[in-house]
Amino acid sequence: MTSSELWTRASADRYDAEEAEMSSAAVLGPTLAFLAELAGDGRALEFAIGTGRVGLPLRERGVPVVGIELSEHMAAVLRRKIDEDTLPVTIGDMATTVVGSGGFTVVYLVYNTITNLLTQDEQVECFRNAARHLEPGGRFVIELGVPPLRFLPPGQVAVPFDVSEQHLGFDTFDLVAQILVSHHFTRDGDDGRYRRGSSRHRYAWPAELDLMARIAGLEQERRVADWDGAPFTQDSAKHISVWRKPT
Repeated sequence: MTSSELWTRASADRYDAEEAEMSSAAVLGPTLAFLAELAGDGRALEFAIGTGRVGLPLRERGVPVVGIELSEHMAAVLRRKIDEDTLPVTIGDMATTVVGSGGFTVVYLVYNTITNLLTQDEQVECFRNAARHLEPGGRFVIELGVPPLRFLPPGQVAVPFDVSEQHLGFDTFDLVAQILVSHHFTRDGDDGRYRRGSSRHRYAWPAELDLMARIAGLEQERRVADWDGAPFTQDSAKHISVWRKPT
């Protein structure tokens, strides 16, 4: 077991509704096109598949998808949508769980999920696990935000990322341990009450991920700012990075 925090039944049941925007065609269209192109005629493995936000529509595009998911509650939500034979999911962590004998053309990890692994060693093992599952020439894809430390003036440890009528979100940072805690205050109903939640993450820089990939025997192939392929610059808020397993 890795140090990832587990999704509860209540948070898993709320997930699809709270992330409806991330499931929109505008967001998913470029994501699915990017991953389907890399998968080609092969199979895809999604680390931390969750409720199937990406894996399910990718499967509907004709790409055979297999998933690994740590939270049984998240996997149960996915299972309400599609049967095990059509989209198999193994319960386990993405750093050590092995599915079959490999042979995937693409392994992917989206929406900042590698930060759920709270130590550098575990994140390295995630890269090694991806390499273990890839066939020669296959790709490992990660979608990850760039740590917003440029917004921190001296002495400040918090950065807001969402301020709206229904939600207030901000991150606090431990700069030594590279740990951020995401804090959420979400409006429940119309009576003015807010539900509070938080989660811990280990942030990592793009260059650090490249070194993890080298340790795992993977070669950097591409880095862009979004799924549409915009150039990655010093002002980019996130990146889509692709590493290739040598043939």
